Amino acid sequence: MGFKDIKRRVIECLRAGDIEFAVRRDVDLKNLLSTGDVSVPEVINVIMRAGGADHRLSPHHYDSSVDVHIITVTCAGLHWYIKWYFDEPASVFISVHH
Repeated sequence: MGFKDIKRRVIECLRAGDIEFAVRRDVDLKNLLSTGDVSVPEVINVIMRAGGADHRLSPHHYDSSVDVHIITVTCAGLHWYIKWYFDEPASVFISVHH
């Protein structure tokens, strides 16, 4: 699956509300989407600005068969870091912060 398809799929999940959040200790610092400090439309806007060079894959640290997607991109003067994986039918967000 190419980055265009990955981007389309995660945006579809966000728009449909098919999102979950990974449980973590420092959620208030690392996942601004789960805390409500950033909105779904804001995250969609950031992802839409990302290109293939802003995206990379990494194996999940608990299950190496799961691809974790990472986008690092500057949008509106902020350097964003968005990290998630797909767990059908949802996207599970690990980190959303700037």
